[in-house]
Amino acid sequence: MNLRVGFIGGGNMAEAFISAFVDGELLLPSQISVSDVLKERLDYLKEKYGVKTYLCNLQVVTESDVIFLAVKPQVMTTVLKEVAGSLYPSQIVVSMAAGYPIRKIEEIIGDDKKVVRIMPNILVKIRKGVVAYCDNKRLLDEERKYVKELLSTCSEVFDLDEKLFDAVTALAGSGPAFVFLILEALSDGGVKLGLPRDVALKLATQVLIGSAEMVRAGEHPEVLKDKVTSPAGTTIAGLSALEENRTRFALIKALEEACKRSVEITKLVEGM
Repeated sequence: MNLRVGFIGGGNMAEAFISAFVDGELLLPSQISVSDVLKERLDYLKEKYGVKTYLCNLQVVTESDVIFLAVKPQVMTTVLKEVAGSLYPSQIVVSMAAGYPIRKIEEIIGDDKKVVRIMPNILVKIRKGVVAYCDNKRLLDEERKYVKELLSTCSEVFDLDEKLFDAVTALAGSGPAFVFLILEALSDGGVKLGLPRDVALKLATQVLIGSAEMVRAGEHPEVLKDKVTSPAGTTIAGLSALEENRTRFALIKALEEACKRSVEITKLVEGM
């Protein structure tokens, strides 16, 4: 792909995308530039992936056709104001900041710019991620196609209305942390029952992977759950304990609270 890609911010999410682009041979390291406030982080990225690194954000803007803004929402406004005067309408700005709407980006850099908003999750690091996608309709079809091609190297891309991004942030963005908690709890339960720690963790991990694959194959979770649940058996005893402890409610509530926080962040951003 004949494209220059830049990252303002060199944290974990930026690295996940860089790894996918380079290791997947979609881009050469020389086509990627990264800026960050930490020289040690830049040195690491340069040594591991061979990408170009800069302490100056404007250098990345100058050298990029597509610019990923991989910074926290609380510093996004500062970064946008810094680069606004150096952006051209032909460049594509891709924001991955939670709770930071396209209209706020346009307000700072101009509504003549091509803006994409995405919500990825940490699973892009192993190329199993999900990315919600929307843009401000200024991209040409070909431009939209190659941006999605970049994202598809490490994730499944979902075209969604921006109003759904808070929900996506809760389910896909925060969701892995909730799953890791469940995985840890299953492993701890296995240890409590006498299994060695390493065996318990491997069993729990494989159970989650296999269960997800069965759902991916096409059957509804409720149907699969019923297939595992025999009358007066061990599974129904365990499910009864989960229902008694409101596990289903707790997970739904976790998503609601995460979504609520995403909405709060948007309101804070809009007040800046």
